[in-house]
Amino acid sequence: MMNDNSFNIIAFVFARGGSKGVPRKNVKLLNNKPLIAYSIEMAKRVPGVDKVYVSTDDNEIADVSVRYGADIIERPAELSTDTASEWMAWRHAVEYLQDQGITFNTFLSLPATSPCRNLNDVVQCVEMLDDQTDMVVTASPSYRNPYYNMITLDDDAYCHVVIEGVTAHGRQDAPITYDMTTVAYVCRPSFILSADGVLAGRTRSTIIPRERSIDIDTAYDFKMAEVLMHEEI
Repeated sequence: MMNDNSFNIIAFVFARGGSKGVPRKNVKLLNNKPLIAYSIEMAKRVPGVDKVYVSTDDNEIADVSVRYGADIIERPAELSTDTASEWMAWRHAVEYLQDQGITFNTFLSLPATSPCRNLNDVVQCVEMLDDQTDMVVTASPSYRNPYYNMITLDDDAYCHVVIEGVTAHGRQDAPITYDMTTVAYVCRPSFILSADGVLAGRTRSTIIPRERSIDIDTAYDFKMAEVLMHEEI
């Protein structure tokens, strides 16, 4: 912390109340702890993080988050719908803090849906943000490859490779691709205010194993997270 209103890193968790795939997902118990608590507790362990904010439209999520040590940013209804842009929720959070006279050097988002991350995963992301980089994201090796075994179907149900023009007889022949994950996002507040998405600038990525990159969106994902968190990942 630099002074009462100037900080090094502020961590954020963005959590809507209206999740569809897993109702009440963010406060649902995962191994006897609310899902959102994992991200809050992780944020508090990251070196350099001075404050943790949860942006939410939901009173229960807010109450749970405060219990685990986070401050609350009230998320507007128009930024809490199924089709609302998370980027705009990020921008709202930055502008909200600026209106409070709070400044900070680094924005760190730790989505609640990625509870299997470890501390080193997050620290690597923070350390990758340098003067030549606008945004740091996380990625894991993709399970399917758009050059090889990801397809589209035409009106007659015929298959077409998503990216054509590359002859790949097996996975080893295809260009390596990655899935962007929700383990962590790191950037400067000014980038959020001036850009329109995570790939709008010079974006780098750190690679995270699949088992630590699970993004909970369905009941199946939730069950998988329960299993993985009982193992050494």
